[in-house]
Amino acid sequence: MDSRLAPYEEKMQKSLDNLTEDYATIRAGRANPHILDKIQVDYYGTPTSLQQVANINVPEPRMIQIQPWEASLVKDIEKAILTSDLGLNPTNDGKVIRLVFPELTEERRKELAKDIKKKGENAKVAIRNIRRDANDGFKKLNKASEISEDELKELENSTQKITDKYIAKIDDAVESKTKEILTV
Repeated sequence: MDSRLAPYEEKMQKSLDNLTEDYATIRAGRANPHILDKIQVDYYGTPTSLQQVANINVPEPRMIQIQPWEASLVKDIEKAILTSDLGLNPTNDGKVIRLVFPELTEERRKELAKDIKKKGENAKVAIRNIRRDANDGFKKLNKASEISEDELKELENSTQKITDKYIAKIDDAVESKTKEILTV
C-alpha cells in the first residue's frame, strides 16, 4: 500500500472505531457494562470515569451491580446515572448500586434502530469526507508536479477502494447492531 494513503486509512479506521464504541453504549435490553463507559463521577472535585471508582459486574442478564470502593460515592454515582441519558433508575442498599434493565418495548427498539442507522450514516459521511480530503491532497501534489497524472489516478482509485472497504464495514456494524436491538 502507498504510504501516502496510510494517514487517510488510519482516520477511516478511527471513524469506524468511534462508531463501534458508540454502539457499545446502546443498550439492547440486556445488561452491558459498557453503557456506563461515558459516565463521570465527581471524585474529590475531579470528574472521574465510573470504572476508576467502582467495581462493575453483571450478576444477572438484566442487572448491573456497581460497588463503589468508597461508600461515600454511592450518592454521587447514583446522581451521575440519573442525570445521564441512560433512562435507568438506580437502586442502592447503602453499599451497592443496582441497575435493572426493563424489557425494551417494540417502539423503543424501533427508535434505537433508527438511531443506530443515523449514527451509521454519520460515520459514512465522515469516511467520505476523509476520501475527499485525500483526493484534494493528491490533486495538489499533481498540480505541484510532485506526482504524475497516472499516479494521481492510481491514488484516487486506491482511496476509493479503501473508502468502499470502510463503508462496507460500517454497513455490517449497523446491520448487526440493528439485529441485536430488534431481536426480542
